[in-house]
Amino acid sequence: MAIGVFDSGVGGLTVHRKLVDRFPQADFVYLADQAHAPYGGLGGEEIVDLTRTGCRRLFEAGADVVVLACNTASAIALRRLQQTWLPEYRREVGRALNVLGIIVPTIEAATGRGWDQGPPLDGKIEKLEVLGVFCTAATAMSQVYEIEVQKRREDLAAFSEPCPGLAGLIELGAPVEELKVVVGDHVDALRRRIGRYPDKAILGCTHYEIVAPLFEAALPEGTTLIHQPSATADALERYFGRHGEYDLGTAGRREFLTTGTPGRQSDLVSQFWGAPVTFEAA
Repeated sequence: MAIGVFDSGVGGLTVHRKLVDRFPQADFVYLADQAHAPYGGLGGEEIVDLTRTGCRRLFEAGADVVVLACNTASAIALRRLQQTWLPEYRREVGRALNVLGIIVPTIEAATGRGWDQGPPLDGKIEKLEVLGVFCTAATAMSQVYEIEVQKRREDLAAFSEPCPGLAGLIELGAPVEELKVVVGDHVDALRRRIGRYPDKAILGCTHYEIVAPLFEAALPEGTTLIHQPSATADALERYFGRHGEYDLGTAGRREFLTTGTPGRQSDLVSQFWGAPVTFEAA
């Protein structure tokens, strides 16, 4: 079968790249919902509906596990789909299926605490660290990072900085100099809001990983960046180690689908991927 990777656009290729490196023999199907991208400014119910449709398309294409390589979809839609749609769909198709997100692995990496672990028992706070989360407006409004980080690390305060429009610029292949200005403005906005730069930062939209060097340049030297693609690949490897019922395929198939206009993606995406990326119609 295959591993499915879903995103509103090309940002999820950052996660896809790491998963391909980690599971080189597995078959992969990537779906970009470019007809509706970006998701960050959409309403909650629309995000849920679009994410459900994307997952169904990937399952129909042979995926057994779908990774939501989109923070907005993971924050808004994942739990709803797992609880209210996926159980019935599994019975309908008669095979083991699952939908996984990227926020859980990211929070585990940022806090050093497992998803089922609370704060340390001693509860002592000797120094408060600040975690900056650069993300879409929808992810920021969900406050998922603030809530879940606080459950695990009382000495780590998370602050989300919404970056409206940035994912769209990256999707369109905007010039690096333009992106540099936008990224710098958002880093400075977070600094002014919290009174200082964060000690560590999460690029909480997979599009942003494509321009990670711009965030690194805008943040003070030594600021720790939590990279979602690596965290997701680590978590998925552990997951498959516990769940042998999934067939990942062995042919190394790579399929790229889009709900938007098929064809070659921008030079920015090709440079990141390491080769031209061409999508077919979904």
